[in-house]
Amino acid sequence: MFFLAANLRSPRSIARRVSDFVLVSFLFRGYSSKAAEVFIGHLQHNPSSLEKSLNKVNAKLDSRCIAQVLKECAICKPQLGIRFFIWAGLHPTHRHTWFMFEKACQLLDVEKNPGIIVDLLNGYMAEGILVSIKMFKLILNLCRAAKDADLSLWVLRKMKEFNCRPDTVCYNVVIRLFVEKGKLDEAMELMKEMSLVALFPDNVSYVLILKGLCDGGRLEAAFDLVKVMKGHGCVPNVVVYSTLLDGVCNSGNMESAFEFLANMEKDGDCKPNVVTYTTIVKSLADKGRVMEALKFLNHMIEYKTNPNRVTLVALLDGLCREGNMEEAWKLIDRFSGNGFHRDELFSILLMSLMKAGKDSDSEKLLRMMISKGMNPSSLASGRIITKMVFNGRVLDGFLLFDALDKSGNMVDSQTCSALLAALRRENRAAEAVKVINIMSNLCSCET
Repeated sequence: MFFLAANLRSPRSIARRVSDFVLVSFLFRGYSSKAAEVFIGHLQHNPSSLEKSLNKVNAKLDSRCIAQVLKECAICKPQLGIRFFIWAGLHPTHRHTWFMFEKACQLLDVEKNPGIIVDLLNGYMAEGILVSIKMFKLILNLCRAAKDADLSLWVLRKMKEFNCRPDTVCYNVVIRLFVEKGKLDEAMELMKEMSLVALFPDNVSYVLILKGLCDGGRLEAAFDLVKVMKGHGCVPNVVVYSTLLDGVCNSGNMESAFEFLANMEKDGDCKPNVVTYTTIVKSLADKGRVMEALKFLNHMIEYKTNPNRVTLVALLDGLCREGNMEEAWKLIDRFSGNGFHRDELFSILLMSLMKAGKDSDSEKLLRMMISKGMNPSSLASGRIITKMVFNGRVLDGFLLFDALDKSGNMVDSQTCSALLAALRRENRAAEAVKVINIMSNLCSCET
């Protein structure tokens, strides 16, 4: 990298080519997996009996390898790519993370091309391949990543043709998607259908629909569903009650919310947890009642429930919106070293100031953290620099970026790319090259 930078003919030439150079370096890094090359070569030469032939390949599977194979297959051979993805998900040495489902959906463009799932199952049927329930769950998760409720329902119905009986988990994936689309009636019909095929909704099924009802303001229907739940022998847990409480809070009736919480505190079987208490803290803060939220924090601690990160984010967001920095600093001092690292609390405050539109204050706080040898989160630092670049303060953004680097703090690659593009537009060649070198080090750390 240093060799290339040194041999470009002029600073203007550097400024024109830096973005292209970074792109090439990332592509090179992306295709450096030998395992991916082995699988890609095998797929190209063994398109038939794919799954059986893949079982004979002696190469290590990991997320990076799978992403590279999908990227290679996506343009001309998407069916090979998606079948490889399903096969990899069943491999004894690998399990797909949710990130990988989202990545596969993106690379194969499932959201815009749902036909790839239809062709997949039709291909399995034509070749007489036995499709297990585990395979169907992988396919349903791809539908979920694509946020396609109708496609997931089609896959659920297709299971019968493969003599594969869906279980509660399969139904829950489809129910979740219909709830997220706001199609609650369809989701509830699916839950009723489960009893017709000797399946029973579990707590996950009920919570999914309860959340949809609460989000839609249908509180009466939500409470009726809890009665049905109890009648079916499914005992509501703290997640169920916390979901109901969230619905009550969203309705704006905080007095009813406090009453609901008091009943939970008295109930020996289902005590509120940190999520339950945080629901009320956030609701109060969002409604501009942040001082009440701080008082409620004391009540929460009296009931031996310590706040989590989400609790403090809600409080600091509310305090920053109101410009009450005195209470914000008191809150940070109170919990610094008491379950939270000071750097983490300062980073939360950075984000809260940004969300409140107090860009100047967030910059000052970030500079103070750097000067004191603290470690701000890369997310908070990146947001501040990106906002500076967006507002046309490219050089200021670079100088802050450089100060972070010199203090041993890293910024995410997305921020680096945004800064690099802006420097290129302004023909700031020397600064652009420095960003490239730092990005190179960042890539080395990630690999």
